[in-house]
Order: sequence, then C-alpha cells, then structure tokens
Amino acid sequence: MTTIERPASVAGSRPGRLLAGAQLAASLGDGAFLTCAVLYFTRVVGLTPGQVGLGLTLGWAVGTVAGVPLGHAADRRGARGAAVLLSVATGLAITAFLFAGSAWTFTLAACCYATGQCGVSAVRQALLAAVAEPQQRTRVRAHLQSAGNAGLAVGAGLGGLALLADTPGAYAAAFTLDAAAFVVSAVLLRLLPAVAPVPRVEGEPALAVLRDRPYALVTLLNAILLLRMPLLSFAIPLWIVSRTAAPEWTVSALFVLNTIVVVLGQVRVATRVTGLPSAKRLVRHSGVLLAASCVTFALSATGSSATVAVAVLVAGALLQALGEMLQSAGTWEIGFALAPAARQGQYQGFFGTGTSVARMAGPALLSTALVQWGTPGWLLVGAVFAAAGWAMGPAVRWAGQRG
Repeated sequence: MTTIERPASVAGSRPGRLLAGAQLAASLGDGAFLTCAVLYFTRVVGLTPGQVGLGLTLGWAVGTVAGVPLGHAADRRGARGAAVLLSVATGLAITAFLFAGSAWTFTLAACCYATGQCGVSAVRQALLAAVAEPQQRTRVRAHLQSAGNAGLAVGAGLGGLALLADTPGAYAAAFTLDAAAFVVSAVLLRLLPAVAPVPRVEGEPALAVLRDRPYALVTLLNAILLLRMPLLSFAIPLWIVSRTAAPEWTVSALFVLNTIVVVLGQVRVATRVTGLPSAKRLVRHSGVLLAASCVTFALSATGSSATVAVAVLVAGALLQALGEMLQSAGTWEIGFALAPAARQGQYQGFFGTGTSVARMAGPALLSTALVQWGTPGWLLVGAVFAAAGWAMGPAVRWAGQRG
C-alpha cells in the first residue's frame, strides 16, 4: 500500500467532498441525539439528572484518555481504516443507549460513546492531514466545520420533532437516526484513498506527545479558549433566565444566530491563515473579541427593558461568534503545524482533549463565575480569554524551537 498522492486543491475535490459529507452526516445525527438525549434518559429510562450528568462526565473522561492511544493506533495502522471502524463503533454505542435501563449500563454506554467520538474526531483530523497539503489544511477544516454546524442545525430541528412528540418511539427514532448517520459517515470515509501506516522508529516512545511539554501548553491554552463552547451552551442560557429581562426564547435565538454566522463566515475567516504567524495573530485577536463579548454580556443585566437586553445579548453573541471563528481557524493551523507528520493521529488526539476538558470543566467553572458572581465574574472570564489568546504566541514560539 502506498501513501495517496495529494491533489492540488482538496476543499473542492472528491476527497474534500467525502470528508465534508462524512462530517455533515455525523453532525446531523448528533444534532438530533443531543437535542433530546437528556429528556430521554430522565423521562423514559428514569434516571435522575445527577445520574445522567455523572455518567456523561465519566464517559467524556474516558474518551479524553482514549483519544491519544486511538490516534496513535491510526498512525500505525492507517487513518482511513481507523476512521471507518471508529465511526461504526460510535454508531453501535449510540444504539446501546436504547438498551440502557440503569445508571451503570447508561454509564457504560456513555464511556463507549465518548471513546468513539473522541477517537473518530482525532482520526478524522489525521486523515485530513494526510489528504491535504499543509497550506490547505486550515481552509479544508473550515469547510468541514461549516458542514458540521449545518448538520447540527438540521439535526437539532429533527430532534425538536422528537421533543414535540415526547414519546419513547420518537426518542428512539432520533437515536436510530444518529446511529445510521455514523454508518453513512463510515461509508463515505471508506471511499477515501487509502493512507499508508507510518512505521514506528526504533527507540521512539510510543506516545511521544505525552512528553512534548510545549505542545501540552498550546493544548492547555486552546482548552481555555474553548470554554467559549459551554459559555454559549450552558452559562449564557442560565444568565439570560436568571439575571436579564430578556425573554426565554432569546436562548434559542442566540444559538441560531451563532450557527448562521459560523456557517457563513468560517471559511472566509480561514483564508486569512497563511502560516503560524497569521495563526498566532488570529488567536490573539480572538482572545480580545471573546473578552469584549464577556463585557457585553455582563451589560445585558443592567436595566429592566427586555428589548434593550435582547439587543445587548445579540451584540455579545456576534462578538463571541467572530472570536470563535478566529480562534478556530488559528488553533487548527497551530495544532496541525506543530504536530510531526508521522504522528498526526496521536497529536490530534491530544490536541482534541481541549474540547473534552472544556466540556467537562466549563459548566461548573462558568456557572460559579458568571451566574453567582455576576459582572465581576464576566470580567474575570474575559480577562482569562484575553490572556490565553496573548499567551498562545509565546507558547507556539517555544513549541517551534523544540528539537
């Protein structure tokens, strides 16, 4: 087996379309699943919210740990085959949720699900690195992100139908859709050209990324910036209903606004990345924009006018979306460029732990800082975003100097 020959342009080529299609399918299924999962587990299965939260936390913890060795296995066995197997495994794990009738079986299924999700995410990035030239990766990744956001939006709409019906059959249909979507994703990934496995160098540590301190620092800073995800999905909804005069429908409106802005703008923003210098600059600017969005969100609690509160929240959401796009484009380039070509799988698996860490730690940290502390908490979180964005530059320079 030989390594594939990379085309001149991947984004609009057959490999690019296959990658985007696989991302779209998986995200569409996830949108349906995530929209109604909590209500299914609490209303149909009979679990308590605490049991669901603990099971998901343990699941994502296991998935975070598993991402690196799964990425390493993809480097050694071939990224395409690993991506196909992990996509199918994720679909099976989703199906297993339908047979979970207790807290421990739910937790077991959650561990399998999160392991598959973290693994397939890492391996898909390694696969992208294999089919795209280095200067194209960020742009292709932006196309995939736009496809993924579009899929999540459509899937969330389908999941909303299950919520409207509110029957066990409707919830089971949403889960089945997600499982089938991952099988479709696996089929599309299987149509990609084969990627030759990279043989292990004698004397090389099996998981070299765990000894790469500069890359670990870059990953940590990325995880801090990724707190923007639970900020939008968890903290802002709580802030709106508990601290502002805005109506509750503003929560969903901000989700829709974020999705539309990112789908329309992410690819255009990614074209501004031409290498590590521009990537560092975008991340630094993203920290400033995310900080500005925090200040704006804090202002939404002043006054008693619902109209003013909604307007301020929309302004904050636009700043947050722009900061998100800059952060995503910059860190994609950084994560790919600083990873050795022969170890993209394990490095992308490690870099992807930032997402899991933000999802696990974010809700508790942000609910305390923002909802309980109010404006001082928003200012603190904003300062953390700005500091992380600035610190990425020196961290990348350090990583570039390592032997």
